[in-house]
Amino acid sequence: MFLKELSLRGYRNYETAEAKFSKKINVFLGENAQGKTNMMESIYVLAMARSHRTANDKELIGWDQDFAKVTGKVETDKTTYPLEIVLSNKGKKARLNHLEQKKLSAYIGHLNVILFAPEDLALVKGSPSVRRKFLDMEMGQMSTIYLYHLVEYQKILKQRNAYLKQNRRNGKIDQTYLSILNEQLAAEGAEVLAERFSFVKRLEKWAQPIHADISQEKEELTLEYASTVSLSSEKDKDQVMKDLLEQYKKNERREMDQGTTLAGPHRDDVRFYVNGKNVQTYGSQGQQRTTALSVKLAEIELMKEMTGEYPVLLLDDVLSELDDDRQTHLLKSIQDKVQTFLTTTSLDGVKKELLHDPRIFTVHNGQIEMESE
Repeated sequence: MFLKELSLRGYRNYETAEAKFSKKINVFLGENAQGKTNMMESIYVLAMARSHRTANDKELIGWDQDFAKVTGKVETDKTTYPLEIVLSNKGKKARLNHLEQKKLSAYIGHLNVILFAPEDLALVKGSPSVRRKFLDMEMGQMSTIYLYHLVEYQKILKQRNAYLKQNRRNGKIDQTYLSILNEQLAAEGAEVLAERFSFVKRLEKWAQPIHADISQEKEELTLEYASTVSLSSEKDKDQVMKDLLEQYKKNERREMDQGTTLAGPHRDDVRFYVNGKNVQTYGSQGQQRTTALSVKLAEIELMKEMTGEYPVLLLDDVLSELDDDRQTHLLKSIQDKVQTFLTTTSLDGVKKELLHDPRIFTVHNGQIEMESE
């Protein structure tokens, strides 16, 4: 999968911008605050119909602009098609092959991207919500089924929490209505949990040899999906649903007191272990970075396994955060295999011999220009 070209209008600090990209490595070169990360973000927005930097779409619309438009052309092994995102005060429109998509779930997945930025180191040492978001964003690209069940789960969870809060205020509860919500939430929760458990196991399979290679066979990485209910490869969805229902029943009094649901996928986590020790708690900064890098590189291979296409890789100022060994491993892993976009203020600290035929774009004050091929 490749992004052949990109066009921006009214996006952040770009009044207009156009670029045609290499299938290999594309470098956005320029000083800070000139628009390199905005360019990278626009590719992410084109793929995911949302920014990774802000939840407020209005921030993506340029100053004194009525709307922002991001248009791109994607090429796969089988076909080529245009994608378009338009953001305005009236909302968001997503178009695939010039046809507006009523549901974003029908749009997402037509440009698969993996973003690796300095803040992604928080994947390991950050809060559980960071890792849940990681699962939801990455799995949502690879599986429309997962995305459907996740959206349904979140919708029912919102209804259930609202009812619990309402009951906390008036002291009354309709057990029949609550039972209906419980059944619906547990059914969708079981689907989400089954998909997440499988994804983490498959991610571990790819991440283990990568981590061992980076650590020169000194470390073994294992991943665990830590849930509020017991999960295993042998347990089916019906049993997981029953376990969730038991949790709701067990927690009912506390949930009514607190006005929130205390069990389910929205409370879960992913744990990383190096040589049997929790790297989030006991790992060195180097081990945490190696773990984050291993997981990101594993994700590339897993996405190829699940979708049949390699994703587009976005490296936003991440090379400066990696030492020589990790930088070398990253660049060797992706060269001539994955279309890559990277931002940097200078190529001085980058191992140029590992950048095969890069297409370099200079970015200055919201303008992008191809420097060389």
